Amino acid sequence: MKRLALVLMVCLVCGACGEKDTRKPTFPVAGTITVDGKPAEGLKITATDVKGVDSEAPTISAAVTDATGHFELNTYEKGDGVPEGEYTLTFEWGKLDPMSHSYTGDSLKGKYTDPKKSEVKFKAGPDELKDKDKIDLGTIALKTK
Repeated sequence: MKRLALVLMVCLVCGACGEKDTRKPTFPVAGTITVDGKPAEGLKITATDVKGVDSEAPTISAAVTDATGHFELNTYEKGDGVPEGEYTLTFEWGKLDPMSHSYTGDSLKGKYTDPKKSEVKFKAGPDELKDKDKIDLGTIALKTK
């Protein structure tokens, strides 16, 4: 019994030592979304790196707006931002299905879902952050028509 406990303990310790932290440094990014001049609550924002997906350490950066249209992009945890790079933002404003954590429909009719056509671009990195605590994208005005 003691031998089994010792083997289990060694496995746990070795397993923890073998973990590699693949997190990239992130830079906080925030802004506000309006649709037809009004704050857009529950609007999904996705940041897409213009270079494409990093095959060695892929990440997904996204956010959902609050009641005032405010958002903070997330990659690993709430409000941590995005890894260094140049990004385009896409937008989808549907209804969130709480069971599947997916969106259905889009009140914006797909107008803002293609990262290649997005006009909302920004850079994230130490130069853009400078003496600020986050990169502020200001108010992004979207239209349903």
